[in-house]
Amino acid sequence: MPEPWGKITFIANDMDVSLQFLGAAHCVTGSKYLLTLDTPPARQQVLVDCGLFQGLKELRLRNREALPLEPAQLAAVILTHAHIDHSGYLPRLVKDGFRGRIFCTEPTADLLSIMLLDSAKLQEEEAAFANKKGFSRHHPALPLYTQADVQQVLPLVESVAYDAPLAFLDGQLTLTFREAGHILGSAVAEVSVQGATQRKQLAFSGDLGRYDNPVMHDPAAIAQADVLLVESTYGDRDTRISDPEAELARVVHAALDPPGGVLLIAAFAVGRTQTLLYYLKKLRAEGRVPPVPVYVDSPMGIRVSDLYPRHPAAHRLGHGNVFDFAGLRFITEAAESKQLNDKTGPAIIISSSGMCTGGRIVHHLFHRLPRPQDTLLLIGYQAEGTRGRSLQEGATAIKMFGEMVPVRCHVAQLDGFSAHADRQELLHWLGNFRQPPKRTFIVHGEPAAAEALAHTLRQDRGWPNVTVPDYLEKQLLFEGI
Repeated sequence: MPEPWGKITFIANDMDVSLQFLGAAHCVTGSKYLLTLDTPPARQQVLVDCGLFQGLKELRLRNREALPLEPAQLAAVILTHAHIDHSGYLPRLVKDGFRGRIFCTEPTADLLSIMLLDSAKLQEEEAAFANKKGFSRHHPALPLYTQADVQQVLPLVESVAYDAPLAFLDGQLTLTFREAGHILGSAVAEVSVQGATQRKQLAFSGDLGRYDNPVMHDPAAIAQADVLLVESTYGDRDTRISDPEAELARVVHAALDPPGGVLLIAAFAVGRTQTLLYYLKKLRAEGRVPPVPVYVDSPMGIRVSDLYPRHPAAHRLGHGNVFDFAGLRFITEAAESKQLNDKTGPAIIISSSGMCTGGRIVHHLFHRLPRPQDTLLLIGYQAEGTRGRSLQEGATAIKMFGEMVPVRCHVAQLDGFSAHADRQELLHWLGNFRQPPKRTFIVHGEPAAAEALAHTLRQDRGWPNVTVPDYLEKQLLFEGI
């Protein structure tokens, strides 16, 4: 009888190493990869990324399922960056018994306390609302974790500098973070595995950023890996805008031309909000957009923006108050946020979340979607099952707060502002390898995008052993290589 979770037994020279895909397989969320060093009688396990599933309900339900591991037996978690789909399961892991080490870059460590507390607060509020309205199947509805659970995570976090190798597990593993260029603190994780007679190299891309981004550094070139995991969010298409400043200026002018028009921008609190502020500051200074009020209505986005001066080496903007300009207002209080619902234009409101799934953006959508004079701008990837995806695909009504809200406003899209590398940029980054990895796993992409990138690597680049893994699939890494 086969063992549960697809477990396999193997002997591979002196290195018994497997990898199980606990998330981001045939989807762009829930990133978790279980690395097991299984040399009897010892077994060591490390989790690379620890994300929540977001988007489709069938994916979100996985957050409630038990992982095929014992959290208390995990030695460490390696985080590539702080986005919730890569870090948001940590409080649950700790709640279930994990007491190991959590490795990440210093900016990621600072972001974690902001993002995990926000995630817990939202879950607590959603559970309380469900109990108040009585629409949950569970009685009472409970959050996956609480703000108190988050406080148990933070003491376990250890920051590691870029390009500074860290050996752990008695020297069996060596971790090196390289710049990924995706958000503040994001990293490619290089993991070197030492056996009795040989050493093998793994590379986990995390989420790769864009080249020539005015805010973030370019992704670092990786020259060698025996095994590679690479994201494929935009593995099937190119999204680069030749002149992003001109495109943003065009959308701003079009949105503010109708009398009383308001431009509502759905922006991720980490990365996208700051890039937008950079461009708006520059365009205003050059007189290319009108000097209308700009409101940032995202408490988390405001706290994240405050981190940039603390980590000047982690971005291109240098020191000081890098985002401030005349007419910019940061909205911190809920009462101020509600007052914006009645505001007429011309004005720009930047709010999160970027996929319109939660946070203050939902209240703004409730009031702005029915208004023909207003414009909603989507500027990033919209995952399946999110409100943003429905709006992107032309939905005429969206369900919010128990009622169908008509979509009469204009909906605009600028993919070029995504923090994810597009197809050409992914291939550019992959082209840095001096020779193809002996095994490549295409992860963190919807099926069409992942398969398209895999096909390109196999057929056009001649890479061997390129695989799109299934959810919960377990692979022996070094057998025969």
